[in-house]
Amino acid sequence: MTATHQTPMTALQQIDAHPLTRNQRSLIGLAITGNIAEFFDMFLIGFVISYLVKPWHLTGLESGVILACSGLGTVAGAIMWGRLADMIGRKASFRWCVILFVGFTALSVFTPDRGWLLLAILRIGVGIGVGGLNITSIPYVQEFVPAAQRGLLAGLASVFIPLGLFLGSMAQAWLGDIIGWRGLIGLGVIPIFLLAWLAKVPESPRFLQLKGRTDEAKEALAWALQMPVENVGALPEVTTTKGMSYGQVISRHLRPLTIVTLGSFCFILGSFTVQSWGQTLLKEGYGYSLSTVGYLFMGVSLADLLGRLASAWLADRIGRRWTMFSFGMMGAVGAVIAATSTSGTMFFVGVVIIMGFGDGAFGILNAFGAEQFPNEARSTGLGLGYGLGAMAKVVGPALMGIIVGGDMLKQNVTTAAVPPAFFLFAALLVMGSIIYLFAQETKGKSLDSI
Repeated sequence: MTATHQTPMTALQQIDAHPLTRNQRSLIGLAITGNIAEFFDMFLIGFVISYLVKPWHLTGLESGVILACSGLGTVAGAIMWGRLADMIGRKASFRWCVILFVGFTALSVFTPDRGWLLLAILRIGVGIGVGGLNITSIPYVQEFVPAAQRGLLAGLASVFIPLGLFLGSMAQAWLGDIIGWRGLIGLGVIPIFLLAWLAKVPESPRFLQLKGRTDEAKEALAWALQMPVENVGALPEVTTTKGMSYGQVISRHLRPLTIVTLGSFCFILGSFTVQSWGQTLLKEGYGYSLSTVGYLFMGVSLADLLGRLASAWLADRIGRRWTMFSFGMMGAVGAVIAATSTSGTMFFVGVVIIMGFGDGAFGILNAFGAEQFPNEARSTGLGLGYGLGAMAKVVGPALMGIIVGGDMLKQNVTTAAVPPAFFLFAALLVMGSIIYLFAQETKGKSLDSI
């Protein structure tokens, strides 16, 4: 009787066949915690400004500049760190993003009274760190986890970002009057502990392989699988050892870059603007008290979180494209409900649907965007596409301000602004849904086959 010999599994087959280990879960936890911490710091500035308006005599223009600089920083950070993550590695980029946002946050604590312009400049530095970490952490996780669960596991880095807003509101409610605005900003320094956690995690094996560091790549996979390095199977063949520049990404991957840029822009402008202006419209347009609006938006944060979790989970079951399409279309329905609302209750229901589905799509949006590019251009392509699309974070709130009316010092907020604005958001979410249907479906595919 002739014996049969099984072909040994490759390293990637071992990753796909092996249950998640404690080390893989640790990396996923690091990415989740990092994004919650950074966006907690990012959202906190909105609460800080509410403390500074009277003592600093801030005008609407000055407050807007501080917030806009935070948005501009995230755009620059996404583009810059996307490229750097392909040049110096996911781990090194993650580290520097944390150092940047913690460092500039610490400097912000010492901003002199009425130093609104200095605070705005420092917020650019904070934004650069924040914008880079989400772009860096998603490929970092993707390159360590099984293909069948990659959508959910990589998407988790974005799923829990709404907790940053929730924690920011809790910090203001419970600690704001006790520690003041400097103390609130100082809370943003706490995530420095992430560096100790990061020290225990190796660099991405795919990045190491691209740099010709094969032995280190095997050691990284052995860490992920929690097995001796000699038991790790063969690594995939590498056809290039160089990353791509922005120009090369544009020339060689223009189609996915265009999809990620335009799709991100539509979803961000269609949902982020609601997040920025929803509270103001409920308070000034529909007459809700500030405390009531705060409680209502705790519910919005929960809907957003559940929506992100659902989109990340569905992406591994019905596919990325149809998840993005269905969530965008449902978000558009919410925008239409808000646009045609005749009461504050109906408007709020529309906002919950927009944030649960339109913003909920961000549970998979960036993870899907990263999968549109090959290993050597993954972070660069995602960072460039999402960074350009994230200009909607600046355009959207400004456009809403124009629709609302008033002047640069005082807005004249009424419900008259709701129909034109929210019909526009509905159209953008429909456009974004259709755009993602033209993307490459990556459900279950190996990253090395993309």
